[in-house]
Amino acid sequence: MRKKERRLVVTFHTTTDAMEMERICKAHGAPGRMIPVPREISAGCGLAWCADPDQEAVLRTIMKEAGLQEQDVHTIVF
Repeated sequence: MRKKERRLVVTFHTTTDAMEMERICKAHGAPGRMIPVPREISAGCGLAWCADPDQEAVLRTIMKEAGLQEQDVHTIVF
């Protein structure tokens, strides 16, 4: 069984926004990966960016520079 860890989960209003997040994070070498939105969270598009909670400032900076708006940012254990 996989060990549960605290994770930062960034949700988006649209699939297009989620895919743009993946593109800009890969271009910047930012940490994380695209995941289906966990059951504990509801989100518009069903996709979310998942990373270590200590990377929140880095991800927020990247999103701001790209003009990308998140729906919500959660820190959950899963």
